[in-house]
Amino acid sequence: MIKEVIVVEGKDDVAAVKAAVDAEVIITHGFGYGKKLIALLRDLNERRGIIIFTDPDFMGNKIRNDISGQIKGAKHAFLPQGKAKKKDDIGVENATVEDIREAIKKARPEYEEKVETFTKKDLIDHGLMGMDNSAVKREKVSEILKIGHGNSKQFLNRLNSFKVTREEFIKAVKAVEDGKAI
Repeated sequence: MIKEVIVVEGKDDVAAVKAAVDAEVIITHGFGYGKKLIALLRDLNERRGIIIFTDPDFMGNKIRNDISGQIKGAKHAFLPQGKAKKKDDIGVENATVEDIREAIKKARPEYEEKVETFTKKDLIDHGLMGMDNSAVKREKVSEILKIGHGNSKQFLNRLNSFKVTREEFIKAVKAVEDGKAI
């Protein structure tokens, strides 16, 4: 049984998550939620913790950012788009049971006090910014670290706000460079 309450966008996501793990799941019903849901999630986060597990698309990211902006200390679970895609549909409900379990197991808390462990220089030095293949390399490193894919600014912010260690970072970059990425 997962201690935290998992927050997803829709009823199909609930079915997929419940097929993968034993957990309480709450639906946002897209971006149409209001203050009542935020108050409930805030209370649940204080008592049990929440894991925000939205679709890896524009709207899912918007919902994730809105909720985490209002509720500090929530954990975040991410799926790469490639593991959440069925034809043209991107969503948690399309992922395999194993991928959902892995994403939830590797959920990371977002910390209010960001530590500037990483800078743009780190991204440039490791080919994660400014190179022709930087976006692809960033996506693979993001998948290994389970921090969600984004542009270089989002990637850098997530490295710092999820307190990824330098050791984790170097190990993930090396795995991608050695062709051992997922």
